[in-house]
Amino acid sequence: MFCTEESKAIVFEVQDEDDFSEKVINSSVPVIVDFHADWCGPCKMLGPRIEAIIIGRKGNVKLAKVNVDYATDLAIDYEVNVVPTILAFKAGEVVGRIEGAKSDEELDSFVDTLIE
Repeated sequence: MFCTEESKAIVFEVQDEDDFSEKVINSSVPVIVDFHADWCGPCKMLGPRIEAIIIGRKGNVKLAKVNVDYATDLAIDYEVNVVPTILAFKAGEVVGRIEGAKSDEELDSFVDTLIE
């Protein structure tokens, strides 16, 4: 997958809590947040799949990636006990949650529900 300026604006890494507030909580479009870890095998499989799904939605939803090893406070705040955990945010509120690796169909449905 090629990384373009447009895809970088749609898919981004969260650096800290302030960055999270600015890019997720205050976002004008829904945001999927992927809580992951570098050492997590299922995360490595899920990451590229959810990125492709989000990029395919052409800006109707964004993807924030949060590494739980570097953003432990965010993981604690959102009760992330398992990776991967994916949260759906709309208007600054959590409106959906899935844990563990999921099929492409489940991910598609989860994202579609958020942007309807």
